Parts: sequence; structure tokens; C-alpha cells
Amino acid sequence: MYSTANTCSIRNSILFRKEVLSLPMAKIITLTGDLGSGKSTVSAILKKELGFGYIYTGDILRRIAERHKMSVLELNKYAETHPEIDEEVDNTFKNLADAENLIIDSRLAWHFLPNSFKVFLTVCPDVAATRVFEDTMRSNEKYSSKEEALTYLSNRKQSELKRYRCLYGIDCTCAENYDIIVDTSDITPEEVAEKILGSYRLFNEKHS
Repeated sequence: MYSTANTCSIRNSILFRKEVLSLPMAKIITLTGDLGSGKSTVSAILKKELGFGYIYTGDILRRIAERHKMSVLELNKYAETHPEIDEEVDNTFKNLADAENLIIDSRLAWHFLPNSFKVFLTVCPDVAATRVFEDTMRSNEKYSSKEEALTYLSNRKQSELKRYRCLYGIDCTCAENYDIIVDTSDITPEEVAEKILGSYRLFNEKHS
């Protein structure tokens, strides 16, 4: 199990990038992070609070996986040798550079939208596995046990990390990529959203 965003010692903490003062106001919030960290739930809260639009990469990936009659994990493996899969997803974000008032739940939107407010959500692997195993909304991702979910999450992470390094030369686990990192293991989605909103507003106040 790798150390997500180099945050083993970070609990409910906030990290701002060193170059933050040189950035313009952010009109898009990009969320990424661990599987099972609550990105979708937190995004929904932010969407409601800010009145922003919402784009979710997970829906795109699941639709592609269903089209290919694969699980998301199988699609990730397939994409390692079929770059057209990533191109189909990534082109969505490359065209959003001039968009405003958007929340994007995506592995790589932070990379394609450098002027966005970049959020990383981390979570302990055991907590993530419990959440995913008990999530009845994941109709195409069912597990016989929490241990199976834990193995799946680990394998999917490694597959994605390998692919993104090969395709873009980036490390999604590097804390310096993000404006804020929040550990969601022991706090509610509402508390996570509150931290993000506070930091987002402070960020924009400094650049207004």
C-alpha cells in the first residue's frame, strides 16, 4: 500500500502550494484523492453550497467499462495498453479551461486545469474498504467481503498510478500538486466540505 499524497502524518490538515500567491482566482474546484475517500459525497455538498455545476469522471469511466463489458479495474488494466481510453476521458477536461463555476471529481482534472483550486482527499485504506464494501450505490462494483474490496482498491490504485506516470510523467501522490489536502477518515463529509469551502474562499480572497 503506497503512501497517498505523502500524507501519512497528515490528519485533517491543509496544505497550500508555495506558489499560491502568483495564481489568479479559481473558478473551478477539482477534487481527486483516494478511492473511498468520499469525493462524490463531498462534491455533492460543495455543489449545493456554491451552486456550481458538477462533472464526475467516475460516471464516464463506468459507462466506458460497461460499453467494453468490463469492470472499472479491468478497464484500467486495458487502458495501460490502449491510450484511447484515457484520451476519451481527458479530452473532456482539456476543453474546460475557460469554464466557470464547476466542481470536477476527477483523477487528473487538476493536471489539465492548472488554475483550478485543487483538492486531494485522503483516507485510511481500511476505512476506504469498509465504505466501498457497504456502499449499495455501486451497482457494478460488488464485493463478497471487506478484504476483497481492500485488494480491489489497492490494485486499482497501482494500475492508475502506473498509467498516469507513463502517459503524463506525473505523480498523483505528490502533495505539492494540491492547494488543500484533507484526511476524511475520521470526520464527516460536512466537516470535509467546510474545510474545503473555507480554504477556497480564503484562496480567492487573496487573489481578488
